[in-house]
Amino acid sequence: QVQLVESGGGLVQPGGSLRLSCAASSSYFRFTTVGWYRQAPGNQRELVATITRGGSANYADSVKGRFTISRDNVKYTSYLQMNSLKPEDTAIYYCNIGGVDSGYWGQGTQVTVSS
Repeated sequence: QVQLVESGGGLVQPGGSLRLSCAASSSYFRFTTVGWYRQAPGNQRELVATITRGGSANYADSVKGRFTISRDNVKYTSYLQMNSLKPEDTAIYYCNIGGVDSGYWGQGTQVTVSS
């Protein structure tokens, strides 16, 4: 069983920054794509960004140029650097490894962007 623990969420003003972390408990992390997702109240979960085992990143159009996903395969940790945050970025952010349907999920971390 793989455990994922997200951290780094909080309350930030519009235009501010946060850095989320996702720490995995298993070396399985090294061999799989990491995905960051978010879910706002009343909305479906949406993909924010992914990074392959080799480091290739993809982003949702809504976050391109503002968010940066990265990973440290030694620490089994992924990061999501979020800059120029907007109120519409408010959501619970989750990380996933191993795929949406049969992979592993963290418990989520709340990000609130508000003045």
